[in-house]
Amino acid sequence: MSQLQKQLFLYCLVLSFVKISGVFAQTRDSTRLDSDHNIHPKITLPQSEKAKQKQTELKKKIFKTIEWLDLMPKKDLDSLLNPPEYIGKTGEGEYGDEIPSELRNLPKSIQDEYQRALTSTEIISGMNGKAIRIPGFIVPIEFDKEKRITQFFLVPYFGACIHLPPPPPNQIIFVTNNKGFLVKDIFEPVWISGILQTTHFENDIALSAYSMLMKNIEAYE
Repeated sequence: MSQLQKQLFLYCLVLSFVKISGVFAQTRDSTRLDSDHNIHPKITLPQSEKAKQKQTELKKKIFKTIEWLDLMPKKDLDSLLNPPEYIGKTGEGEYGDEIPSELRNLPKSIQDEYQRALTSTEIISGMNGKAIRIPGFIVPIEFDKEKRITQFFLVPYFGACIHLPPPPPNQIIFVTNNKGFLVKDIFEPVWISGILQTTHFENDIALSAYSMLMKNIEAYE
């Protein structure tokens, strides 16, 4: 089995798990971050009087709670949820040697659509400039001198871009926070609120189709 085929199969499994388990199933109603919301003790943001005042003001704003699939065009989602038949034959590896012939026998249009969706940078243009709130896992990219995270990828499932292949670029958000923040456990999911931009970012870890200026972080509870 080629590396690409392994990645296709693995992502299909992960996508199905996330969708079925409902780990991040949320209402689509707007959610207000009121001043009484408790921040998880594992997350520590720098606190000065000025920062506290700004944080209070930001919490009064409304961030629309969205799901990851809200960031993916319908044609991409349809392609990923209807993969080529050979993907389902790799459960225990018994059909591994047959995959190349299966792949050759598939209509090229099916192959192209599935592989295109897996690496798609197509976005939902209407999301540009929106104030959103979305759950995910942090993949740190840059730290300041105090080891606070200033840049990171937000991804929909644990291990993405590290232990597992990255999801499609339109399922990755590049997030910046100039003040930085400390997280004791990056294995825990968080809520990130901020202003979403439909701009690409790429480094040696992954390619993201969205960017965000982070305004608030909360534990996922």
